[in-house]
Amino acid sequence: MVMKHIKKLYAFLIFFFLYAPIMVLIIFSFNESKSRGSWDGLTLKWYIELFKDRQIMSAMYYTLSVAILSSLIATAIGTAAAIGIDNMKRFKKSMIMNLTYLPVLNPDIVTGIALMLLFIFMRIRLGFLTLLLAHITFNIPYVIISVLPKLKQLNKHIYEAALDLGASPSYALRKVIIPEIMPGIITGFLLAFTLSLDDFVISFFTTGSGVSNLSITIYSMARRGINPKINALSTIMFITVLLLLIIINNRMSKNNTIKE
Repeated sequence: MVMKHIKKLYAFLIFFFLYAPIMVLIIFSFNESKSRGSWDGLTLKWYIELFKDRQIMSAMYYTLSVAILSSLIATAIGTAAAIGIDNMKRFKKSMIMNLTYLPVLNPDIVTGIALMLLFIFMRIRLGFLTLLLAHITFNIPYVIISVLPKLKQLNKHIYEAALDLGASPSYALRKVIIPEIMPGIITGFLLAFTLSLDDFVISFFTTGSGVSNLSITIYSMARRGINPKINALSTIMFITVLLLLIIINNRMSKNNTIKE
C-alpha cells in the first residue's frame, strides 16, 4: 500500500517538474505587467500585440509554409518509399530500414551541420529552399515509420485480386492500396507537420538571412530579454502541438483497436 502511494507521488513529481514551467508561461501570457515578478491582472493585450508584430507574423508565415509543404512532399515520398520497402526481400528491407532509422536517431545538430555543408558544397543559397529541403529530409523517415505498420496489416492478396479483375497497377494502387493505408498516411503527415513546426536546430543551420521560423525568432527575441509576446506565442505553439499530438494518439489508438 505504501509503495503504491510512493509510485503515485513519484509520477506526480515527474509531471509537475515537466509541466509546471509551461503552466507558468501560459499564466504569465495573460499578465498585464511586463514584469514576471508581479501580477497586475488579466489581459489579452500581449496576444493582440503578437499579431501586430511584423517580425513574428513573417516568421509564422515561413513556419506554416515550410511545415505544410514539407509535410505534403515528405508524405508523398515517404508513402511511396514505404510501399517499395514493404515489397523488398528480408535482407534488403532490413538494410533499408536501418538506414531509415539513422536520421531519426542521429542528433539534430549533426544533421543540421551536414545539410548546411551539403547546400554550401552544391552552391545552393541558404534561404527558404534549403529550409524546405531540410525539413523534407528529416520528415521522410517518420512518414515511412508511420505507413509501414499499415502495410504489414494489409492482406497481400488484395492487390493481386484487383489485378486479376482487370485493374491496372496504378489504378489498383490508387483505389485499393492507398485507401487501406490512409490512416497511416494521415498519421505520418500530422507527425511530420508537428515536427516541422517546432524544429529549431536543423532550421538554424539551414536557413539564410531574411528567412526564419518561429523557433529561431523566439530564440533571437529571448536573447534580448523575455518579452510577454514570447509567452503568448509559446502558449499558442504549445496548444497547437498538443492538439496535433492528441489527434495523432487518437488515430494510433483507433488503428490498434481495429487491428486487435
